[in-house]
Amino acid sequence: MPDQPSDAAPVVDLWSLQPPSGSGSAVSGASGSSGSSGSESGEDEASTEDAPPRRSRRRAHEARTDWRLGGRTVFRWREGLLAIALISLGASVLLGSLVAAVWDSPWAAASATVIVWIGMLLPVAWAFTRSRPIGLLRVRALDVLYGLVLGALLRTTQGWIEGLDGTPAVLPSVVRVDGSVPLSGVMFDVVAPVVVAPVVEEFFFRAVVLVSLYTVLRRPFGKLTAGLAAALGSTALFVVVHGISSVGDVSGVVSLSLLGLVCAVLVLLTGRIWGAVLVHLVYNASYVALAVLASAMT
Repeated sequence: MPDQPSDAAPVVDLWSLQPPSGSGSAVSGASGSSGSSGSESGEDEASTEDAPPRRSRRRAHEARTDWRLGGRTVFRWREGLLAIALISLGASVLLGSLVAAVWDSPWAAASATVIVWIGMLLPVAWAFTRSRPIGLLRVRALDVLYGLVLGALLRTTQGWIEGLDGTPAVLPSVVRVDGSVPLSGVMFDVVAPVVVAPVVEEFFFRAVVLVSLYTVLRRPFGKLTAGLAAALGSTALFVVVHGISSVGDVSGVVSLSLLGLVCAVLVLLTGRIWGAVLVHLVYNASYVALAVLASAMT
């Protein structure tokens, strides 16, 4: 009979039917605050799981205590500062050379040196007023030991290099007038090489130039390549500037290159500038001491 269910009709199990997603959300909403609190606790657990990486990254960012790791303190020590430093140095070298060539005066050479120093100081002052690379200005007792040992060793090496051609190294001398050293000689032959030159030149070549080069190259090329390029680049510029201001022989170029490389490597290894300043100071002071001693003996 048509009113009777057919034997071929499939048997539907109502308990096996899954409710649609909308009805499920309605049921969970109808179940009261227990369902909503469960979802909120789930969200809290997810956020709790995600929180530690963010906190660890934040702590890692705040834990930077060295400019060699990057960070905000060297953010402005990049291409812009390097370009300004090179332009200022080039302009001061040209102006100093012009003064030395045109001005017929015993003060011409000293004035040219002062002009070059001013060209170095301007980008240094501008850089440190913008930011200070963290750790660069730290002072440690070990820096004094570096200065004494490495400065004396470099001066000894310089004398040995000059004697390689078979002739003994010539002792330096101080200019005398009527048997005594004039005040201008004391200022420019004694005070300036020992006090002014090491600070000005190291802060320009080994702080501004080296740190800027390293900061620019660290991310794309890695720390080793960036350090090598920064050391060689700052040393080459250091030697070229001294070669322009004073004509030197091969032994002088080699000695200046060794001084620049040692100071650059010292800054890169320690992250501090004062060790390089003290090495340069002892290197120059030993030269002045030899000059004063030779003048006293003669």
